[in-house]
Amino acid sequence: MTTREACAQAFIQQAGWAHATRHLLAGDASNRRYDRLTRSDGSSVVLMDAPADKGEDVRPFMHIAEWLGRQGLSAPKIYNADVENGFLLIEDLGDALFGKLMVETPEATMPLYVAATDVLIQLHQMPPPKLPVCDTDWLLDATQLVFDWYAPDGNASAAFNTLFRPHARRLDDVSRVMILRDYHAENLLWLPGRDGTAQVGLLDFQDALLGHPAYDLVSILQDARRDVSPDIQAAMIARYVEKSEADADDFNRAFALLGVQRNLRILGIFARLCLRDGKTHYVDLIPRVWGYIQQNLDHPDLRDLASLINEALPVPDKGFLEDLKARCATLRTP
Repeated sequence: MTTREACAQAFIQQAGWAHATRHLLAGDASNRRYDRLTRSDGSSVVLMDAPADKGEDVRPFMHIAEWLGRQGLSAPKIYNADVENGFLLIEDLGDALFGKLMVETPEATMPLYVAATDVLIQLHQMPPPKLPVCDTDWLLDATQLVFDWYAPDGNASAAFNTLFRPHARRLDDVSRVMILRDYHAENLLWLPGRDGTAQVGLLDFQDALLGHPAYDLVSILQDARRDVSPDIQAAMIARYVEKSEADADDFNRAFALLGVQRNLRILGIFARLCLRDGKTHYVDLIPRVWGYIQQNLDHPDLRDLASLINEALPVPDKGFLEDLKARCATLRTP
């Protein structure tokens, strides 16, 4: 038994769940791991294992989960915490992931996207808590990953920063809202026994920031893991604009710009997960992400970015993706 596992078992025992069965629910692209603990009476909780020695910190999750719960949204309740060692026992919101339901029941796809969009509409009406800010500098720093890992090129990075900065500065003038950042169909759970926006269970929000209202709508509608039809994208953007009374032109421009930024960052993350961490399956998602980038670059205000990106970044064709996989786990952090 590893020292980490011994700590986990001690935490579980102290919390009164020593006799529960335990099985893996999920790991993710970070160092976090989630296990379900189930008692003989059928009650269950989820163990979050977020090792501090690997850069994880459970305190932001606790802070944001408690804040979301006070707003009437369905973040998991926190039952027990070992902050120092990075363990939480949290509410088990079940297995009805939006992504799974959309595959099993395609006719539920549109209603689920409506529900996810309505959560954002409600969330963005609330005065947010104090959080770090997603501003122009943050967006530029985050995008650097694509020029570090997907197509290393310092000159292209500098040129991109020069062009992107004035676009991003326009977003800094908009009132910031809480952005959950990983707001997509694999992090949302359907809870039909609850009412209104509380029917949407929220996961993986510990990296929340204060940012532009379009950011999380990009996240849910330009999902790296699944195709989202143009009709659904258009309908949800229109729904958000109507109900939030946003300016349609400004919002669509911001959506396209943040779509470029977010998806470029994802290209860099997926390349890094392959080249540094040996996780080749993320490479298979790259063509979809590239498609979103091209879709966003069609916006007439982003022609300068389109010219640069299409010249600086290789198209993820079969040869490029095979080469990326062939170099799996061969590079270290720049």
